[in-house]
Amino acid sequence: MPAMTIEDISAAVAGILARLRERLPDVAGEPELQALVASFTGKKGELTLLLAQMKDLPADARPEAGRIMNEAKNAIAREAGEVLDRLKARRVEQAMAAAAVDVTLPGFGASPGRLHPLRETLDEIVHVFTCLGFDIAEGPEIETDWHNFEALGFPPDHPARQMQATFFVDSPDRLVLRTHTSPVQVRRMLAGPPPVKIIAPGVVYRHDDDPTHSPMFIQVEGLMVDDHTTMADLKGTLELFLGEMFGRDVPVRFRASFFPFTEPSGEVDIACPVCGTAGRAGCPVCKGSGWTEILGCGQVDPVVFESVGLDPERWQGFAFGLGVDRMTMFKHGIDSIQHFYRNDPRFIRQF
Repeated sequence: MPAMTIEDISAAVAGILARLRERLPDVAGEPELQALVASFTGKKGELTLLLAQMKDLPADARPEAGRIMNEAKNAIAREAGEVLDRLKARRVEQAMAAAAVDVTLPGFGASPGRLHPLRETLDEIVHVFTCLGFDIAEGPEIETDWHNFEALGFPPDHPARQMQATFFVDSPDRLVLRTHTSPVQVRRMLAGPPPVKIIAPGVVYRHDDDPTHSPMFIQVEGLMVDDHTTMADLKGTLELFLGEMFGRDVPVRFRASFFPFTEPSGEVDIACPVCGTAGRAGCPVCKGSGWTEILGCGQVDPVVFESVGLDPERWQGFAFGLGVDRMTMFKHGIDSIQHFYRNDPRFIRQF
């Protein structure tokens, strides 16, 4: 058999390209195109088999043969790519035709967004207290047991700990999901000397889940510390705040209570938003008493001052805490705290 020449290679390549171009217009889909290209450039393709015969060429003819083969490969890739682009464009056109838009139909109106009722109430609370000169303080939601309990007068065996069903974090440092924002008050007093005048809004966590409790809810706590703050200042501040939130004529009463971190301590009630101070049998809010608890408060206990290194003989102050979820329920007559966290747009659109 005579040795292969460069003319043989050139003629063979021209034949391969001619056969490819003859079949390309009939390709109907991408899988068929891939199979066609593989029949020329795959492991057993015509061009690949021709390439294997280049070893029979004279040494001085191989560079020219390599150039011809490379140009052929590039031509196959280029022309196959053009066919692939046409196939993709055709598929897009078919999809658009299948989902054709009827331009005579009315458009879809864009509904304006709105604040969640909890956010509205929180913003209102923060606005009132900042107008009274309180600063906003924040802290971590994962807290140490010391910041969350012990610094506030909750020793490990204190029975009041049972009132705050706690989520503990699996760690050697005995971390917890904070049960209140009081640790923010502790951190602020540790950060520098009085005077202190802050509110601490934020998310807190307790292992409760029923119509009036949620495992996650929002609190706002307040703290004021200096050398002359009295219980009268606390009562005046809270009465003004509740008047702004529920109306200047809303009846307010203070009741003695107990909290480990304040002494004396009190709970604050407002007139039932459903039936007033007269009460009504079967009322779901006040249970017929005419009053409903809205927040807790008191003078800062000397134990707390000692925990943060402040002299209780020199400094005094007050603290209070309220649930934003509970306050929002009272403002809007909502019967279950769980509505706030179900993400039902029908509920949100009512406000």
